[in-house]
Amino acid sequence: MEKLSEKELRLMAAKGRLLAVDAVHGAASGHPGGSLSCMDILSVLYFDEMNVDPSRPQWEDRDRFVLSKGHCAPALYSILALKGFFPVEDLKLLRSIKSHLSGHPDMVNVKGVDMSTGSLGQGLSTAVGMALAAKVQKKSYRTYAICGDGEIDEGQIWEAAMSAAKWGLDNLCAFVDVNGLQIDGKTSDVMPSEPLDKKFESFNWHVIKIDGHNYSEIKAALKEARETKGQPTMIIASTTKGKGVSFMENEAGWHGKAPDDEQFAVAKAELEAAIRELEVK
Repeated sequence: MEKLSEKELRLMAAKGRLLAVDAVHGAASGHPGGSLSCMDILSVLYFDEMNVDPSRPQWEDRDRFVLSKGHCAPALYSILALKGFFPVEDLKLLRSIKSHLSGHPDMVNVKGVDMSTGSLGQGLSTAVGMALAAKVQKKSYRTYAICGDGEIDEGQIWEAAMSAAKWGLDNLCAFVDVNGLQIDGKTSDVMPSEPLDKKFESFNWHVIKIDGHNYSEIKAALKEARETKGQPTMIIASTTKGKGVSFMENEAGWHGKAPDDEQFAVAKAELEAAIRELEVK
């Protein structure tokens, strides 16, 4: 796989953010906040880390990815389109009855989606199953997942964490997208989950803490995960909900709300400016 430079990865994420916000605006429905917070991680995964081939979406030896926080499908769809799994133009029909792009990842109808998700907590369990299958079949592919920090409230996350450690799934690397907000407000108010690093360590995971918008740290953490033996890896990524759109950043209200025409115009202008800046550097 040809890997992109950091500038190209940043540009891909900026384009992904614009596509995601555009899609949510067009659908008048969706989840922009968490989609924007995990876009840098997705950019690195699909354009630098994972062994995938858009021309062979069901290739048996491909790396797998599970978006456990499935409501952030606009982010995954945007990156998959930029990667070439389906036309970028399809994003404009997000959540439309005429489209294959439903509001949550759909492995049946969307090329590149490895697992249908949406019910929070279940995605990490399926990622554990994929990683265990690779071990049993003596396959070399790796499995990656992104969970939300609000999703950590779900008990099934911790059941999956126990299972992954029990089987020594060092071919599994998961992220917690810690943007500090969920649908009802601050995660620290709704259901405090910190210290997440100590909790996952107590479940016998190898834990790495990073800035989820710092490309050097994302790439270094993924390298460390590949080199870790005998344990699954959890990357605790500190991020900003609504990253890249000034009025969405750190605002819980943008968890699951589409921008109106006036708000979209502002968001579009900001994101296009970010793209232009990256293109001329």
